[in-house]
Amino acid sequence: MAKSRGGAVAEGPGPRAGRGGTGGEDALVAWLRRTLGSPARELIGDDAAMLRLGGEWALTVDSQIEGTHFVAGLDPAVVARRLLAVNVSDLAAVGAVPAYGLLALSAPRGFDHRRFLRALGVAAKGYGVTLAGGDVAHAPLVAASLTLLGRRRGARWLRRDAARPGDGLWIGGTLGESALGRLLLERGASWRGGRVELPPDVILDLATQRVAKRAVERHLSPQPQLELSAALVRHRRRACIDVSDGLSSDLARLTAASGVGVTVDADALPLPRNAARLTVALGAHPLELALGGGEDYVLLFALPATAKAPAGCVRIGEIEKRAGLRLQRGGKIEELPALGWDHLRA
Repeated sequence: MAKSRGGAVAEGPGPRAGRGGTGGEDALVAWLRRTLGSPARELIGDDAAMLRLGGEWALTVDSQIEGTHFVAGLDPAVVARRLLAVNVSDLAAVGAVPAYGLLALSAPRGFDHRRFLRALGVAAKGYGVTLAGGDVAHAPLVAASLTLLGRRRGARWLRRDAARPGDGLWIGGTLGESALGRLLLERGASWRGGRVELPPDVILDLATQRVAKRAVERHLSPQPQLELSAALVRHRRRACIDVSDGLSSDLARLTAASGVGVTVDADALPLPRNAARLTVALGAHPLELALGGGEDYVLLFALPATAKAPAGCVRIGEIEKRAGLRLQRGGKIEELPALGWDHLRA
Protein backbone atom coordinates (compact mmCIF):
# COMPACT_ATOMS: atom_id res chain seq x y z
CA MET A 1 0.00 0.00 0.00
CA ALA A 2 1.23 3.45 -0.89
CA LYS A 3 0.42 5.64 2.09
CA SER A 4 0.51 9.13 3.48
CA ARG A 5 1.31 9.86 7.11
CA GLY A 6 -2.37 10.20 7.71
CA GLY A 7 -3.37 6.83 6.22
CA ALA A 8 -3.52 4.62 3.15
CA VAL A 9 -3.57 6.20 -0.27
CA ALA A 10 -4.17 2.98 -2.20
CA GLU A 11 -6.76 0.47 -1.07
CA GLY A 12 -5.98 -3.17 -1.71
CA PRO A 13 -5.67 -4.86 -5.10
CA GLY A 14 -7.38 -3.72 -8.26
CA PRO A 15 -7.43 -0.44 -10.18
CA ARG A 16 -5.58 2.54 -8.80
CA ALA A 17 -8.04 4.79 -7.01
CA GLY A 18 -9.50 7.92 -8.60
CA ARG A 19 -6.69 9.41 -10.69
CA GLY A 20 -8.78 12.41 -11.74
CA GLY A 21 -6.08 13.53 -14.16
CA THR A 22 -3.52 13.81 -11.37
CA GLY A 23 -1.05 11.20 -12.67
CA GLY A 24 -1.86 8.66 -9.95
CA GLU A 25 -2.06 8.60 -6.19
CA ASP A 26 1.59 9.26 -5.40
CA ALA A 27 1.57 12.27 -7.69
CA LEU A 28 -1.61 13.51 -6.02
CA VAL A 29 -0.06 13.21 -2.56
CA ALA A 30 3.12 14.98 -3.72
CA TRP A 31 1.04 17.77 -5.24
CA LEU A 32 -1.02 18.05 -2.05
CA ARG A 33 2.08 18.38 0.13
CA ARG A 34 3.39 21.17 -2.09
CA THR A 35 0.02 22.90 -2.18
CA LEU A 36 -0.74 22.78 1.53
CA GLY A 37 2.76 23.70 2.68
CA SER A 38 3.75 23.63 6.35
CA PRO A 39 2.76 22.17 8.77
CA ALA A 40 0.69 19.74 6.67
CA ARG A 41 3.71 18.94 4.48
CA GLU A 42 5.55 17.57 7.52
CA LEU A 43 2.56 15.44 8.62
CA ILE A 44 1.66 13.90 5.24
CA GLY A 45 4.00 11.28 3.85
CA ASP A 46 4.20 8.33 6.26
CA ASP A 47 1.71 5.65 7.32
CA ALA A 48 0.16 7.81 10.03
CA ALA A 49 0.31 11.39 11.29
CA MET A 50 2.53 11.75 14.36
CA LEU A 51 1.19 14.50 16.62
CA ARG A 52 2.38 15.84 19.96
CA LEU A 53 -0.84 16.57 21.83
CA GLY A 54 -1.44 17.93 25.31
CA GLY A 55 -4.60 19.00 27.11
CA GLU A 56 -8.16 17.98 26.31
CA TRP A 57 -9.38 17.30 22.77
CA ALA A 58 -12.67 16.67 20.98
CA LEU A 59 -13.00 14.38 17.97
CA THR A 60 -15.81 14.32 15.44
CA VAL A 61 -16.46 12.69 12.08
CA ASP A 62 -19.06 13.40 9.42
CA SER A 63 -19.64 12.47 5.80
CA GLN A 64 -20.89 13.88 2.52
CA ILE A 65 -22.25 11.20 0.19
CA GLU A 66 -23.47 11.81 -3.34
CA GLY A 67 -27.21 11.25 -3.59
CA THR A 68 -27.66 11.44 0.19
CA HIS A 69 -26.13 14.76 1.25
CA PHE A 70 -25.73 16.45 -2.13
CA VAL A 71 -26.96 16.09 -5.70
CA ALA A 72 -24.87 14.31 -8.31
CA GLY A 73 -22.55 16.53 -10.32
CA LEU A 74 -22.08 19.17 -7.62
CA ASP A 75 -18.83 21.13 -7.90
CA PRO A 76 -16.13 19.20 -5.94
CA ALA A 77 -15.02 22.47 -4.34
CA VAL A 78 -18.51 23.01 -2.90
CA VAL A 79 -18.59 19.44 -1.59
CA ALA A 80 -15.21 19.93 0.10
CA ARG A 81 -16.17 23.18 1.81
CA ARG A 82 -19.49 21.73 2.95
CA LEU A 83 -17.77 18.63 4.35
CA LEU A 84 -15.47 20.79 6.43
CA ALA A 85 -18.20 23.15 7.61
CA VAL A 86 -20.52 20.47 8.96
CA ASN A 87 -17.66 18.97 10.96
CA VAL A 88 -16.57 22.34 12.31
CA SER A 89 -20.17 22.90 13.43
CA ASP A 90 -19.94 19.77 15.59
CA LEU A 91 -16.80 21.12 17.26
CA ALA A 92 -18.49 24.49 17.79
CA ALA A 93 -21.32 22.69 19.60
CA VAL A 94 -18.93 21.32 22.24
CA GLY A 95 -16.77 24.43 22.59
CA ALA A 96 -13.73 23.19 20.69
CA VAL A 97 -11.26 25.02 18.46
CA PRO A 98 -10.60 23.09 15.19
CA ALA A 99 -7.00 21.95 14.80
CA TYR A 100 -6.38 18.78 12.71
CA GLY A 101 -8.25 16.85 10.04
CA LEU A 102 -8.07 13.38 8.46
CA LEU A 103 -9.84 12.83 5.14
CA ALA A 104 -11.21 9.68 3.52
CA LEU A 105 -12.27 10.37 -0.07
CA SER A 106 -13.78 7.83 -2.47
CA ALA A 107 -14.77 8.91 -5.97
CA PRO A 108 -15.28 7.61 -9.52
CA ARG A 109 -12.79 8.08 -12.32
CA GLY A 110 -12.79 11.57 -13.72
CA PHE A 111 -13.48 13.20 -10.35
CA ASP A 112 -11.43 16.37 -9.94
CA HIS A 113 -9.43 15.44 -6.85
CA ARG A 114 -7.23 18.52 -7.04
CA ARG A 115 -10.17 20.91 -7.15
CA PHE A 116 -11.68 19.17 -4.11
CA LEU A 117 -8.41 19.15 -2.15
CA ARG A 118 -7.46 22.70 -3.07
CA ALA A 119 -10.82 23.99 -1.83
CA LEU A 120 -10.59 21.87 1.31
CA GLY A 121 -7.09 23.18 2.01
CA VAL A 122 -8.05 26.83 1.60
CA ALA A 123 -11.17 26.46 3.75
CA ALA A 124 -9.24 24.50 6.37
CA LYS A 125 -6.69 27.29 6.75
CA GLY A 126 -9.55 29.70 7.31
CA TYR A 127 -10.66 27.62 10.30
CA GLY A 128 -7.14 26.98 11.56
CA VAL A 129 -7.27 23.31 10.56
CA THR A 130 -4.19 21.38 9.43
CA LEU A 131 -4.95 18.48 7.10
CA ALA A 132 -2.78 15.76 8.65
CA GLY A 133 -3.42 12.89 6.20
CA GLY A 134 -6.05 10.63 4.77
CA ASP A 135 -7.05 8.05 2.22
CA VAL A 136 -8.29 8.05 -1.38
CA ALA A 137 -10.06 5.18 -3.12
CA HIS A 138 -12.06 4.43 -6.25
CA ALA A 139 -15.84 4.17 -5.89
CA PRO A 140 -18.92 4.41 -8.14
CA LEU A 141 -20.00 7.67 -6.46
CA VAL A 142 -18.45 10.40 -4.36
CA ALA A 143 -18.25 9.66 -0.63
CA ALA A 144 -16.10 11.85 1.60
CA SER A 145 -15.58 11.54 5.36
CA LEU A 146 -13.64 13.97 7.49
CA THR A 147 -12.42 13.44 11.04
CA LEU A 148 -11.61 16.62 12.95
CA LEU A 149 -9.72 17.10 16.20
CA GLY A 150 -10.31 20.24 18.22
CA ARG A 151 -8.81 21.68 21.39
CA ARG A 152 -11.05 22.62 24.29
CA ARG A 153 -11.61 26.37 24.18
CA GLY A 154 -12.60 27.18 27.77
CA ALA A 155 -12.45 25.72 31.25
CA ARG A 156 -15.25 23.25 30.49
CA TRP A 157 -16.78 21.65 27.41
CA LEU A 158 -20.16 22.68 26.08
CA ARG A 159 -22.43 19.69 26.68
CA ARG A 160 -26.04 18.67 26.13
CA ASP A 161 -26.73 17.65 29.73
CA ALA A 162 -26.58 20.99 31.57
CA ALA A 163 -30.07 22.42 30.90
CA ARG A 164 -32.18 23.03 34.03
CA PRO A 165 -35.85 23.99 34.62
CA GLY A 166 -36.34 27.73 34.22
CA ASP A 167 -33.56 28.14 31.67
CA GLY A 168 -34.27 30.03 28.49
CA LEU A 169 -34.00 28.13 25.22
CA TRP A 170 -32.14 30.02 22.49
CA ILE A 171 -31.25 29.57 18.82
CA GLY A 172 -28.29 31.12 17.05
CA GLY A 173 -29.86 31.75 13.64
CA THR A 174 -32.74 31.17 11.25
CA LEU A 175 -34.43 27.81 10.80
CA GLY A 176 -35.72 26.20 7.61
CA GLU A 177 -33.70 28.18 5.07
CA SER A 178 -31.32 25.32 4.31
CA ALA A 179 -34.30 23.02 3.83
CA LEU A 180 -35.73 25.47 1.29
CA GLY A 181 -32.44 25.35 -0.56
CA ARG A 182 -32.50 21.56 -0.57
CA LEU A 183 -36.04 21.56 -1.99
CA LEU A 184 -34.93 23.89 -4.77
CA LEU A 185 -31.98 21.64 -5.62
CA GLU A 186 -34.30 18.65 -5.71
CA ARG A 187 -36.52 20.60 -8.13
CA GLY A 188 -33.60 21.26 -10.47
CA ALA A 189 -31.76 24.30 -9.12
CA SER A 190 -28.01 24.16 -9.68
CA TRP A 191 -24.75 25.79 -8.63
CA ARG A 192 -22.59 26.76 -11.59
CA GLY A 193 -19.49 28.92 -11.52
CA GLY A 194 -20.33 30.20 -8.05
CA ARG A 195 -23.84 31.25 -9.07
CA VAL A 196 -27.23 29.75 -8.31
CA GLU A 197 -29.44 28.85 -11.29
CA LEU A 198 -33.07 28.30 -10.37
CA PRO A 199 -35.25 25.57 -11.95
CA PRO A 200 -37.24 26.85 -14.93
CA ASP A 201 -40.55 25.40 -13.67
CA VAL A 202 -40.46 27.46 -10.45
CA ILE A 203 -41.80 30.87 -11.47
CA LEU A 204 -40.78 33.59 -9.03
CA ASP A 205 -40.65 37.37 -8.99
CA LEU A 206 -37.25 39.04 -8.69
CA ALA A 207 -37.46 39.56 -4.92
CA THR A 208 -38.39 35.91 -4.32
CA GLN A 209 -35.63 34.78 -6.69
CA ARG A 210 -33.13 36.51 -4.40
CA VAL A 211 -34.62 34.68 -1.42
CA ALA A 212 -34.38 31.39 -3.34
CA LYS A 213 -30.74 31.90 -4.28
CA ARG A 214 -29.89 32.79 -0.70
CA ALA A 215 -31.55 29.56 0.45
CA VAL A 216 -29.51 27.43 -1.98
CA GLU A 217 -26.32 29.16 -0.84
CA ARG A 218 -27.27 28.55 2.80
CA HIS A 219 -27.77 24.84 2.07
CA LEU A 220 -24.56 24.39 0.13
CA SER A 221 -22.37 26.68 2.23
CA PRO A 222 -23.23 26.36 5.94
CA GLN A 223 -21.49 28.74 8.32
CA PRO A 224 -20.42 27.10 11.61
CA GLN A 225 -21.00 29.33 14.61
CA LEU A 226 -17.55 29.33 16.17
CA GLU A 227 -17.89 32.90 17.49
CA LEU A 228 -21.13 32.02 19.25
CA SER A 229 -19.45 28.92 20.65
CA ALA A 230 -16.64 31.06 22.04
CA ALA A 231 -19.19 33.33 23.72
CA LEU A 232 -21.10 30.41 25.25
CA VAL A 233 -18.07 28.83 26.90
CA ARG A 234 -17.73 31.97 29.02
CA HIS A 235 -21.01 31.16 30.80
CA ARG A 236 -20.69 29.05 33.94
CA ARG A 237 -23.62 26.81 32.98
CA ARG A 238 -25.06 26.17 29.52
CA ALA A 239 -26.32 23.29 27.42
CA CYS A 240 -25.65 23.21 23.68
CA ILE A 241 -26.16 21.20 20.51
CA ASP A 242 -25.94 22.10 16.82
CA VAL A 243 -29.09 21.81 14.71
CA SER A 244 -28.17 19.38 11.95
CA ASP A 245 -31.03 16.87 11.88
CA GLY A 246 -33.79 19.38 12.62
CA LEU A 247 -34.85 21.46 15.63
CA SER A 248 -37.36 18.87 16.82
CA SER A 249 -34.89 15.97 16.71
CA ASP A 250 -31.93 17.84 18.16
CA LEU A 251 -34.02 19.47 20.90
CA ALA A 252 -35.20 15.99 21.91
CA ARG A 253 -31.56 14.96 22.29
CA LEU A 254 -30.68 18.00 24.41
CA THR A 255 -33.66 17.59 26.75
CA ALA A 256 -33.13 13.82 27.07
CA ALA A 257 -29.48 14.34 28.03
CA SER A 258 -30.48 16.95 30.63
CA GLY A 259 -33.52 15.07 31.96
CA VAL A 260 -35.88 18.01 31.37
CA GLY A 261 -38.80 19.05 29.17
CA VAL A 262 -39.45 22.17 27.13
CA THR A 263 -42.13 24.36 25.62
CA VAL A 264 -41.25 26.01 22.31
CA ASP A 265 -42.98 29.22 21.18
CA ALA A 266 -43.89 28.71 17.52
CA ASP A 267 -44.28 32.46 16.96
CA ALA A 268 -40.73 33.08 18.18
CA LEU A 269 -39.00 30.71 15.75
CA PRO A 270 -36.74 32.76 13.45
CA LEU A 271 -37.76 31.93 9.90
CA PRO A 272 -35.80 33.11 6.84
CA ARG A 273 -36.62 36.65 5.77
CA ASN A 274 -39.24 37.14 3.06
CA ALA A 275 -39.48 33.40 2.40
CA ALA A 276 -43.26 32.94 2.69
CA ARG A 277 -43.95 33.15 -1.06
CA LEU A 278 -41.10 30.80 -1.89
CA THR A 279 -42.29 28.28 0.69
CA VAL A 280 -45.78 28.29 -0.78
CA ALA A 281 -44.42 27.96 -4.33
CA LEU A 282 -42.55 24.82 -3.28
CA GLY A 283 -45.59 23.32 -1.58
CA ALA A 284 -43.94 23.40 1.84
CA HIS A 285 -45.00 24.65 5.28
CA PRO A 286 -42.72 27.14 7.08
CA LEU A 287 -43.22 25.64 10.55
CA GLU A 288 -42.53 22.10 9.36
CA LEU A 289 -39.33 23.24 7.66
CA ALA A 290 -38.24 25.09 10.80
CA LEU A 291 -38.91 22.10 13.06
CA GLY A 292 -37.71 19.29 10.84
CA GLY A 293 -35.98 20.59 7.72
CA GLY A 294 -32.52 20.10 9.20
CA GLU A 295 -29.02 21.12 8.10
CA ASP A 296 -29.38 24.59 9.60
CA TYR A 297 -26.02 24.24 11.42
CA VAL A 298 -26.88 26.84 14.04
CA LEU A 299 -26.38 26.37 17.76
CA LEU A 300 -29.35 25.54 19.99
CA PHE A 301 -28.62 26.26 23.64
CA ALA A 302 -30.07 26.76 27.10
CA LEU A 303 -28.94 29.46 29.54
CA PRO A 304 -30.10 30.38 33.05
CA ALA A 305 -32.98 32.85 33.02
CA THR A 306 -30.75 35.63 34.38
CA ALA A 307 -28.00 35.08 31.80
CA LYS A 308 -27.70 37.36 28.79
CA ALA A 309 -27.51 35.53 25.47
CA PRO A 310 -25.03 36.71 22.82
CA ALA A 311 -26.25 39.30 20.32
CA GLY A 312 -28.23 37.98 17.37
CA CYS A 313 -29.66 34.97 19.18
CA VAL A 314 -33.41 34.44 19.61
CA ARG A 315 -35.20 33.07 22.67
CA ILE A 316 -37.62 30.40 21.45
CA GLY A 317 -38.82 28.70 24.63
CA GLU A 318 -38.28 27.68 28.21
CA ILE A 319 -36.82 24.57 29.80
CA GLU A 320 -39.26 22.86 32.20
CA LYS A 321 -39.17 20.17 34.86
CA ARG A 322 -42.08 18.28 33.29
CA ALA A 323 -40.80 15.82 30.70
CA GLY A 324 -41.79 16.09 27.07
CA LEU A 325 -41.53 18.49 24.15
CA ARG A 326 -44.39 20.93 23.68
CA LEU A 327 -45.24 23.59 21.10
CA GLN A 328 -47.20 26.73 21.93
CA ARG A 329 -49.03 28.35 19.02
CA GLY A 330 -52.25 30.25 18.65
CA GLY A 331 -52.71 30.34 22.42
CA LYS A 332 -52.73 26.53 22.60
CA ILE A 333 -50.12 24.05 23.72
CA GLU A 334 -49.68 20.78 21.84
CA GLU A 335 -47.08 18.07 21.55
CA LEU A 336 -44.06 19.13 19.49
CA PRO A 337 -44.15 17.14 16.22
CA ALA A 338 -41.45 14.49 15.93
CA LEU A 339 -39.82 15.81 12.78
CA GLY A 340 -36.25 15.66 11.48
CA TRP A 341 -33.69 13.39 9.88
CA ASP A 342 -32.69 9.89 10.93
CA HIS A 343 -30.59 7.95 8.43
CA LEU A 344 -31.53 4.64 10.06
CA ARG A 345 -35.27 5.28 10.15
CA ALA A 346 -37.62 4.96 7.18
